[in-house]
Amino acid sequence: MASDPQRQLSSDRDIRNPLFARIYARFEEPRAQRDENRARLLGDLTGVVLELGCGGGVNFALYPPSVTEVIAVEPEPYLRARAQRAAASAPVPVRVVAGQADDLPLEDESVDAAVCSLVLCSVPDQASALAELRRVLRPGGRLHFYEHVAARNRPGRAFQRAADATVWPRVMGNCHLARDTQTAIERAGFRFERCERLTSPDVQWPHPHILGRAVRA
Repeated sequence: MASDPQRQLSSDRDIRNPLFARIYARFEEPRAQRDENRARLLGDLTGVVLELGCGGGVNFALYPPSVTEVIAVEPEPYLRARAQRAAASAPVPVRVVAGQADDLPLEDESVDAAVCSLVLCSVPDQASALAELRRVLRPGGRLHFYEHVAARNRPGRAFQRAADATVWPRVMGNCHLARDTQTAIERAGFRFERCERLTSPDVQWPHPHILGRAVRA
């Protein structure tokens, strides 16, 4: 059963990671604001949109006027408070709510599109998170993704696996570099309409990225 959609700034299922949240806000959000791939991720969205793991709301300023509402889910309280402040100046209506990837506070088939922006690397279980995204999407709804993926070359994969087995997830908010996110999306019942493997040096080390869109099959 879906969680109470009225949960917003507090939740008994918060993921509290105050050190990472502050590091992310201080160093990653400024870099994200300069990332042109985010505009490409969001540019053709319409209707009601779910954003999973919105962080401090860095994407909010980029949503186009064709979006009627963004429901932004964030489990970390410090980042959720920052997102609430960012929502106040967003160009489209944004509702920030508490929630986790495996228990989204939305009804079945209630959104037109979903956005995952560098978040599927850090959810506890990708299959559960993607099943929830598919549940809340209307038939024919689209998942827009910009995500870390596993390296294709042997040295890169070895580095990613070593990092995942040691300090990287603990330091970086449960981020896992070696996840095969592209395959996970397809296995969850989505059909790719577009999937670009990015080649810019900024996104190649230590984790290459994919950017694209998939429809709920």
